[in-house]
Amino acid sequence: MDTYTRIARIIEFLATDEGRTAPLRVVADRAGLSPFHFQRLFVEWVGISPKDFQQALTLVQAKQLLAQRIPVLDAAISSGLSGPSRMHDLFVGLESMTPGEYRDAAASLHIRWSFEATPFGRTLFASTGRGLCRIAFVDDEAQALNELRAVWPGAQRVAEPAAHRDAAQELSRRMRGEAPQQSLGVLLKGTPLRIKVWEALLRVPFGGLASYSSLAAAAGEPRAVRAVASCVADNPLAYLIPCHRVIRNSGAVGDYHWGSQRKTVMLAAEQALTGIRTGAAPARRAQA
Repeated sequence: MDTYTRIARIIEFLATDEGRTAPLRVVADRAGLSPFHFQRLFVEWVGISPKDFQQALTLVQAKQLLAQRIPVLDAAISSGLSGPSRMHDLFVGLESMTPGEYRDAAASLHIRWSFEATPFGRTLFASTGRGLCRIAFVDDEAQALNELRAVWPGAQRVAEPAAHRDAAQELSRRMRGEAPQQSLGVLLKGTPLRIKVWEALLRVPFGGLASYSSLAAAAGEPRAVRAVASCVADNPLAYLIPCHRVIRNSGAVGDYHWGSQRKTVMLAAEQALTGIRTGAAPARRAQA
């Protein structure tokens, strides 16, 4: 079993009523590791100890946030997430390419791609000379490459191992809730509505959540909720454009292109890290 799958299953367990109160030895046993090695591995991947995670983890916060109908940006400011160290997803240089521009330049567009490891699983990175054009979690390599081909059908695609090592390390830092160290340039193609929705997603901060209706309002299209949901589903840059932070009005996590389990794991990790670092839970860190 790979490490991501092991940690993902444990996080799912910790989110249950039984898991939130389970002692370390019980959780470690479920992971098939000794308590010492499990604690070290969990802190390395999630950023906090299992006990801190148990104390901080609650997706009830999501339901409370949505029930109060707090606007996304107001919620970000009021929750203390507007400081420089929290604005991970605004540290992105975005360029857009219209369908017409892509049609005219497709034959000469050169895309490099490679597979890299990240905290939430193996990931496909692809880029042009103008920036990253696709980030996708990988459960099946052939399917991931077919999707890249479908999104950029006229481009020349070349495998370049380790071409995106720096980008993967930067993305991994953001996944762990660390401050960005470099800007990531991205190139997107899509309709004006899609670009507006993806830009609005970039304003949903680490640890924050949005409903489809609040996202539609933030994108300036409050009546186009269904169309906005389609734009969210078509997000080409996993995690960097944080479509995983959009949940249903009921508070349910909902579907995700790269698996609802992965979405639950990412939200749980962000909620727990945010709770620890903003004082919502005891700020104790385990000594590995």
